[in-house]
Amino acid sequence: MLVIVGALVVFISVFGGFAIEGGHLAVLFQPIELLIIGGAAGGSLLISASPTLLKIVAHQALGTLKSAETSQKQWIDLLMLLYELIKTAKGNMLALEAHVENPSQSDIFKKYPTVLSNHHAIHFIADTLKVQISSPVSPYDLDDLMETDIKAMHEEEHQAPEIIQRTGDAMPGLGIVAAVLGVVITMGKLTQGKEVIGHSVAAALVGTFLGILASYGFMQPLAAKMTTNNNEAGKYLQVIKAAILAFGKNCSPKVCIEFARRTIPPVARPDFETVDKATQNVGKAAA
Repeated sequence: MLVIVGALVVFISVFGGFAIEGGHLAVLFQPIELLIIGGAAGGSLLISASPTLLKIVAHQALGTLKSAETSQKQWIDLLMLLYELIKTAKGNMLALEAHVENPSQSDIFKKYPTVLSNHHAIHFIADTLKVQISSPVSPYDLDDLMETDIKAMHEEEHQAPEIIQRTGDAMPGLGIVAAVLGVVITMGKLTQGKEVIGHSVAAALVGTFLGILASYGFMQPLAAKMTTNNNEAGKYLQVIKAAILAFGKNCSPKVCIEFARRTIPPVARPDFETVDKATQNVGKAAA
């Protein structure tokens, strides 16, 4: 929502200020300039990105319309899911297999829809625990395994804002291209009078204006927001990693969850008493 509000503020501030100063908004409507700049930007994006990356760009761009911040309730849901999985594994490691083989049908996973809707997190949890079930590895190897997985996901996710950033950096240059073409057209109108020449020069300068505005007013802030969302998703995976790594070190379920809780950013971290009470409620429900 804030992305839409921010875009409106930029739009109203720039074009409203121009109108207040006595400018005519109709002068800024130059569809040919938009075609040149937008078409060149879209074409460069197609040249530099694969179809898969374009899908990721579209997904992440749409994802900026909603808040990516993880609420305290979502953190508690994640901690309780991990607690139940680890407690189940402590009782009987093989009993965990049915849950991680098909999380969408698992009675444990279905209790926490906020976690189940996060496909990256579900795959990360399930794949890591499958390794521990089939062929347990040392905590050091488990740490490396999870960090490698997180790094691979981050590299893929960060490609999307990077390509938007690069396209945004090119927008002022593409605006200059549109302006130069406008000047070339203007040179052919030198015999048509000052009014015609003035209108043609103004149309050319609009190209430079639109390129700069698109870059600094919209595309670069969009890339920054996408990066912020990706970093938030990375924190989620780090919390999962902390709990599973503690499990690999043979810590008790409550200690595993405490490792995970302290990995949560302080601004949204639930306190010890809240988590302790939640684990007790999980135990009563299971009984």
